[in-house]
Amino acid sequence: MKYVAYYRVSTKRQGESGLGLKAQRKAVQNFIAPELIYKEFEEIETGTSKKHRPVLKQAIELCKQNNTTLIIAKLDRLTRNVSFISALMDSGIKFKAVDMPEANELTIHIMSAIAQNEAKVISTRIKDALAIKKEQLAKEGKKLGTPGNLTDEHRKKGTKILIEKRKTNPNNKRALAFLKEMNRSDKTYEELATILNNNDFRTSRGKKFQGTQVWRLLKQANN
Repeated sequence: MKYVAYYRVSTKRQGESGLGLKAQRKAVQNFIAPELIYKEFEEIETGTSKKHRPVLKQAIELCKQNNTTLIIAKLDRLTRNVSFISALMDSGIKFKAVDMPEANELTIHIMSAIAQNEAKVISTRIKDALAIKKEQLAKEGKKLGTPGNLTDEHRKKGTKILIEKRKTNPNNKRALAFLKEMNRSDKTYEELATILNNNDFRTSRGKKFQGTQVWRLLKQANN
């Protein structure tokens, strides 16, 4: 039996890091022999593409054409939307989930319905909590989300936490160690950023460095 593997992460940042995709690929390859994988598909889902997964559609179509089995690492990668699961079932393809190999069509329909209901409940709780908070602030003559509601103490605390996170971030620590070994006296911040990018260093958010980010990194390191 041949398999078509489908790996998905829900944010661009996870896709760039490769951590989520690598973990899924390892799980699948530990479950079946790698030579049984006919083809692999990777999809990085953004907030605007959750209802439209073109890569998954390609994987399903390939399974139909070659009578292969769709294999995924985690069942929750496919069970967050009832209508999508119905479409998967209607396609008639075979599927296998590494974390729940005994799952069948009924299992997935039930899990999908539960997951979707949980999402609705969480959304309702958040809205209710925000409404209560908004009402409380209104009695005090304040508005929810107003920067003026923050005290100087809260602002300073937030800034301190942000700086500490940047200092301890693995990407920043590696980039800073690299910069400290360099002779930076004759280079601009933009030139340093280019050097970091050319050597595959990335910011704390997994993006390429800009001159201002290099300046901030070096300044915070000296504080």
